[in-house]
Amino acid sequence: MQDKGIEPEIREYFKDDAFTKEQLKDVLKKLGKKPQDIIRKQEKVFKENFKGKDLTEDEWIKALIEHPKMIQRPIVIEDNKAVIGDPPENIDALL
Repeated sequence: MQDKGIEPEIREYFKDDAFTKEQLKDVLKKLGKKPQDIIRKQEKVFKENFKGKDLTEDEWIKALIEHPKMIQRPIVIEDNKAVIGDPPENIDALL
């Protein structure tokens, strides 16, 4: 993004700027995805605590808020749309 002259606002939600329930629901709406669609299934916390579980959407949202490392990243938001920036071509499609 910076190569294209765009200075993104960076929010490190997996470190110290976690999502609220409402914020995560808003991001999911912009992504057009369900909570279970944005899970990093290779994360240890997912494998040990959630793999194979059939949770409701609200339960997945709670799990993602409690364990933000499970959220795929980066998430790039532009107005009312968002993409997961891996692969980087997704960002190009958004911008």
